[in-house]
Amino acid sequence: MEFTHFDDNKNAVMVDVSDKDITNRVAIATGRITLCDEAMQAVMGKKIKKGDVLTVAQVAGIMGQKRTSELIPMCHNINLTSSKITFEIEGNDIIVFSKSKTTGQTGVEMEALMGVNIALLTVYDMCKAIDKRMLISDIHLLEKSGGKSGDFYF
Repeated sequence: MEFTHFDDNKNAVMVDVSDKDITNRVAIATGRITLCDEAMQAVMGKKIKKGDVLTVAQVAGIMGQKRTSELIPMCHNINLTSSKITFEIEGNDIIVFSKSKTTGQTGVEMEALMGVNIALLTVYDMCKAIDKRMLISDIHLLEKSGGKSGDFYF
């Protein structure tokens, strides 16, 4: 009797990474949020009632990276060796950069992208009392290295 209960072609499955090599893996993602003048001035002047927006968004982005597998069903639980969220300001745009690192059998692109999204959503949440028309945009992977598929640069 052939046991087909776990036929990978018929069921939703996580990718089997057990035969992959353990390599250093890095991913960097970015995205931006555009604020009105009043909201940007409040962020830069640290006048938002909920607190220092960039500091809170930085911590939230790191937490998002660490919890990616809890929210994306087919993501592996990854032991991150480094997690970093940084910001650049361009006019009324806050640009988020999210960098994730691990040494393992699967990549960290989703963790980097999750960090960007959570940081951006945190900025939105903290500023929405001033500006409900904020625009979140341009979320994408900038680069990744390590693993079977090799390096990628946007």
